[in-house]
Amino acid sequence: MAGEFGGAWSARVIVTAEQTSAFERVFENFAGVISLYEWDDSQKPVHWAVEGMFDAAPTRAELTARVALAASALGIAAPELVLTQVPAKDWLTETVTHFPPLRAGRYFIHGDHARGPFPASIVRLTINAATAFGSGQHASTMGCLLALDSLFRRKPATGGRNRGLNFAGLDLGCGTGILGMAAAKTLRRPVLCADIDPEALRVTRYNAWRNGLKGLIAPVLSDGCGDRAIGRHAPYGFITANILARPLAGMAADIAALLAPGGCLIVAGFVRRDEAMVLNAYRVQGLRLRRRIRIAPWTTLVLGR
Repeated sequence: MAGEFGGAWSARVIVTAEQTSAFERVFENFAGVISLYEWDDSQKPVHWAVEGMFDAAPTRAELTARVALAASALGIAAPELVLTQVPAKDWLTETVTHFPPLRAGRYFIHGDHARGPFPASIVRLTINAATAFGSGQHASTMGCLLALDSLFRRKPATGGRNRGLNFAGLDLGCGTGILGMAAAKTLRRPVLCADIDPEALRVTRYNAWRNGLKGLIAPVLSDGCGDRAIGRHAPYGFITANILARPLAGMAADIAALLAPGGCLIVAGFVRRDEAMVLNAYRVQGLRLRRRIRIAPWTTLVLGR
């Protein structure tokens, strides 16, 4: 997905914030890239675009049927499906050009193109637009950064006291490694970064090197909590999991078992309508809600024992 989409196709529907999760599933296992963004239309309240990107022209009839099924499940009229061919363009370069510096509590995130002077008393990370999720621009990543900022102001992370590296925490679904790096740079202790995507781990390794954190970030390829290294180095003083609602709920028991007594779990990657499902899954595991952060339709939950 890096670089140029030559002759790519876009399929888009415009829906309310509460409907985004249902229409994301329209494109799951079908589109190469799925994205959500605010749709600015002065004629009606703020809506969201759910967009799938395809390397070749998708079948309109199949997409239309998927949209109709999602709408039927919600009991609404099917939104208009807009299918367009995207001109060949270097999207990665375009994104870098328009990637402004970002402030989230003590964290200041910017690309290589940003020049100082930078704010004083900050934790600064250099992260460029990449082929993995997590530049800080998405509301779920922002929510997690704000949660980490609040957590580390109150107390240091505990856990990771058994054999091997003394890992302070675990970043599940690490993407670019932004959350793990933010924690490692704040605590100056190692963080285990796990992802199912080898490309995400490649990007994480590069970003750790770029930010002088090579010795504090340990990337591991894992489907959820499945890799033995994750269990071997438990318990963790904090865990971040910026994934999706259903995987988070399905892994609740496994993730909760990795958390140290007094530890903190930050979960994100879902919208408000899925909040109860995720929260209830972790309450069953004995965790309680400590903080809730809502940015647009996106929710970040901070949980603890």
